[in-house]
Amino acid sequence: MSDRKPEYGLLIDYEYCTGCHTCEVACSQEYGWEPGMAGMKVIEVVEPLPKDKAYLAYIPFPTELCMLCARRTKKGLEPACVKHCMAAVIKHGRIEDLAKEMDKPRMVLWAPRR
Repeated sequence: MSDRKPEYGLLIDYEYCTGCHTCEVACSQEYGWEPGMAGMKVIEVVEPLPKDKAYLAYIPFPTELCMLCARRTKKGLEPACVKHCMAAVIKHGRIEDLAKEMDKPRMVLWAPRR
């Protein structure tokens, strides 16, 4: 593992994720992986609320397999998850630029481990 800090990452605004799992499918298809194996997973979270209600949230989360689609980004293309996200909640870019866009509590800045 290198001591060099990653330069690029993903900014994920999970407040508006619809849970469609398109990011997972796009990643699996990009690499020809089996269903269920992907660099991106969508986690479903159910939070109980008063009066027998619940809040359902979906959180797109990169796995250890994610390398930001290096083959695609070297060609100037977006990572597969970003390109195919139907709710446009995943953004790829330089970490320092993405950090400036973090203006809501339900946003996560993620970078792959090197």
